[in-house]
Amino acid sequence: MESSCEPDGRDAPSVTYRDDISAPRGRRVTVRGAQRLSYAVVPHWNPRHVNDLLSAILLGIVEGITEFLPISSTGHLLIAERWLGARSDLFNIAIQAGAILAVTFIYWRTLWSFVVNWRRPETRDYLMKLSVAFVITAVLGLVVAKLGFKLPETVTPIAWALIAGGIWMMLAEKLAENRPERAAITWKVAILVGLAQIVAGVFPGTSRSAATIFIAMLAGTNNRAAATEFAFLVGIPTMYAATGYELLKTFTHGGAAGEDWTGLGVAFVVSTIVAFVAVKWLLGYIRSHRFTAFAVYRIALGIALLLLLPAGG
Repeated sequence: MESSCEPDGRDAPSVTYRDDISAPRGRRVTVRGAQRLSYAVVPHWNPRHVNDLLSAILLGIVEGITEFLPISSTGHLLIAERWLGARSDLFNIAIQAGAILAVTFIYWRTLWSFVVNWRRPETRDYLMKLSVAFVITAVLGLVVAKLGFKLPETVTPIAWALIAGGIWMMLAEKLAENRPERAAITWKVAILVGLAQIVAGVFPGTSRSAATIFIAMLAGTNNRAAATEFAFLVGIPTMYAATGYELLKTFTHGGAAGEDWTGLGVAFVVSTIVAFVAVKWLLGYIRSHRFTAFAVYRIALGIALLLLLPAGG
């Protein structure tokens, strides 16, 4: 589009506006005077960029809420991406990293106490059990990854994992409540928690937090707060290691090419903040409530996925 203006017939500069396809983020404004020619870029409103940023924020919120609650982040992201659009592997790694960072912030005092009190027998014992659970997950996780044994992240397996996990949670908590309360972490608990993380990795929709918390409760640590804390502390090195492994694969195969770094950065920050709030809330909630509400929600969501979404999606 071009227009010029010369008021009152005087020797005034003319102004020419041209849409410039070589500058997709703005319009080039050409200002012509008697002997001057200058250019400026006027910002251009692009609805697509706004929509992409909004979807990144919403996906960060979904990840932040669901990563450490026992309701499966995979299932919720599957639903969210159907309406908001699928994102890159690097994007998904980033929002998961944000959630892990939030839990690290929450437990920083506990982690620091491990450093300053490592000489104490009880601290060393707890650290050894955390280490055993992590090593079991790391070693078997590499074996499983090498073999390529993992169910697809599609509706049917995720929906059934949600339903089975919800039933498992209700049964496990009921059985655990019939025993004398115990907050100690045994070697049996540590080993089974390590194995439970592998199960959660192989069966999308299981939920790592649900698998580890409830195996700990069934194996003897039926104090909800103690079982949850151990599960989350094991999850910190486990998820950092998994994130590093996935990042290495992504960059090795050129997965960062063409990435929307602005959206990724915003989603990372949103995921961190939301996960911090969600985990803080959960830790307060379980002091006086059972996990029943989460179990019922999982079952309802699984049934809804089976009924409303096509099986292959």
